[in-house]
Amino acid sequence: MYFVQPSSIVRKIWGSGDTILFIFAGAAAEFALNKAVDWLYFTGKLPSDPLGRLFSTVDYSRRIVFSKADDALKAIDQISMIHKGVEINRGANIPMWAYRDVLYMLIDYSIRAFEIMERKLSSDEKNEVYDVFYRMGSRMNIEDLPVTYSAWLISREQHLEQDLRFTELTLDLFKQYKLNLGLLRHSILLQLQRMVLPEIVKDHLNFKGFFWIKPVFAVYKLGKQFSFIKYLKDLILPIKYRKQINDLDVLKKT
Repeated sequence: MYFVQPSSIVRKIWGSGDTILFIFAGAAAEFALNKAVDWLYFTGKLPSDPLGRLFSTVDYSRRIVFSKADDALKAIDQISMIHKGVEINRGANIPMWAYRDVLYMLIDYSIRAFEIMERKLSSDEKNEVYDVFYRMGSRMNIEDLPVTYSAWLISREQHLEQDLRFTELTLDLFKQYKLNLGLLRHSILLQLQRMVLPEIVKDHLNFKGFFWIKPVFAVYKLGKQFSFIKYLKDLILPIKYRKQINDLDVLKKT
């Protein structure tokens, strides 16, 4: 028995490297605005190595999405233990609303990323996405999770209204992204974030100006099965992480 069934839309979403990169482009921007972003600075992992943190998170997500139920539950419990260890070291508890915020990001950007890369999801598919993350959050003992996807939509809007603000840590985190990615890759990241972020998040980040990625992205989607597109993509990817990013494409290897 699997935590996520092999036929699930969630496996299609998390089996595509392009979709995963969109998910974390969105989450990286939104978390920089979160009122609990200081927890990232306590551990120092995301500011110092955003791509390394990406692959660490992807590894846990993969274990949950593609493993049998017992192994998935162990991965979820390990995530809880890691967070509990951080809380003990800091002598404080991560706010429950902050746990919900991170879970909500994964839900929202899973849906948004797939719809950008592939197609619109049906109501049943969105409910399926929510069910997977609801069960994950319940296992982590995250309180006050909405029971249904429709109820979650209301809660998500409330969290976006209440839990975001632009601070010096927001500015510093984006500087760290730029230092780690370089000028070209950082510019691409900002463009991709404009495609996937909710309007309220873009407003907080003052995302304005020339939006050049749409025609480039349209060409990429049309030609991504051709080798020259893969070659161009490899040129853009950081050499240190090129193989790991290409390995995100689980579905192409099955």
